[in-house]
Amino acid sequence: MIDAVGRRAALALAAAPLARPALAQGAWPSRPIRLIVPFPPGGSNDVVARPLADRLQPLLGQPVVIENRGGAGGAIGAAAVSQAAPDGYTLMVTSSSFATSSIIQRTPYKMPEDFTPVAVLAKAPFFILVSPDFPARDVAGLIAAARANPGGIDYASSGPGGINHFITEYFCLRAGIRMNHVPYRGTAQAVTDLVAGHVQVLITTVASANAVAREGRVRVLAYTAPGRNEQSPAAPLVREMGLDYEVDIWWGLFGPKGLPEPIVTRLNAAANAAVMEGGVARIFEAEGARPAPGTPGDFSALLDVEMARWRDVARAADIRVE
Repeated sequence: MIDAVGRRAALALAAAPLARPALAQGAWPSRPIRLIVPFPPGGSNDVVARPLADRLQPLLGQPVVIENRGGAGGAIGAAAVSQAAPDGYTLMVTSSSFATSSIIQRTPYKMPEDFTPVAVLAKAPFFILVSPDFPARDVAGLIAAARANPGGIDYASSGPGGINHFITEYFCLRAGIRMNHVPYRGTAQAVTDLVAGHVQVLITTVASANAVAREGRVRVLAYTAPGRNEQSPAAPLVREMGLDYEVDIWWGLFGPKGLPEPIVTRLNAAANAAVMEGGVARIFEAEGARPAPGTPGDFSALLDVEMARWRDVARAADIRVE
């Protein structure tokens, strides 16, 4: 569901002249555009990037070709984008994990300095899940249990330094608690072990665990941000439970550093129009996400907030990848 502010922004941006060439670049685009996804096929970044590419093609008048460049937690594909010519023919779709991994990895680029933020494409809340036999029935109960047994509750993540790791440590910091981190190689096994009761807590995306949540095989305590769709179980927001904690996952469109403003403006308008299209919005909804249209300035401001927050969390929780 798109809120009123987002709808007004999208309509205004979609009204921008999509067909007019970028004056400083001649008739851009005059050849196919490469859209790099810095992860293997099949993940959430692919789910966002592929319908976007399909809709951008008629809006821009050139093919938009997906190229999956996985490896090193997204750093290989991102490096290729940071080193590409800033001519509008190499772009990238990636998510919040790009921000967190950039903080703890040694990379051949600086984030966000070596990229041009073009548009936020979609956002989705995480939800806080507990195993079926865990006694807590709400966020207050989870916090009370963790305070009563510091470090004695195991929480799962998709891997050291991943977005699940960061957002759970952020939750612990906001709540003034300590839990034991159990990293997995991906979210699927973490969800399996949560269902089996081998770990007690998992904060993850709606899409990665919606099936087991709907079936009652895990308990949903709360959502971390607004935006729950009707296909997901009902639960309150963490903020509604009295804890100052709000975080969601975002997917965004980037270009290399120095992308000319006329190209950024046209790409942003096209991206906003694409994500507002009904078929694309329905694909996002199946992932538990919602379109999040806005300006390049909105995206830059979001990145500034995110990078500062995750640097603070990494320092306070001593998050690092050996």
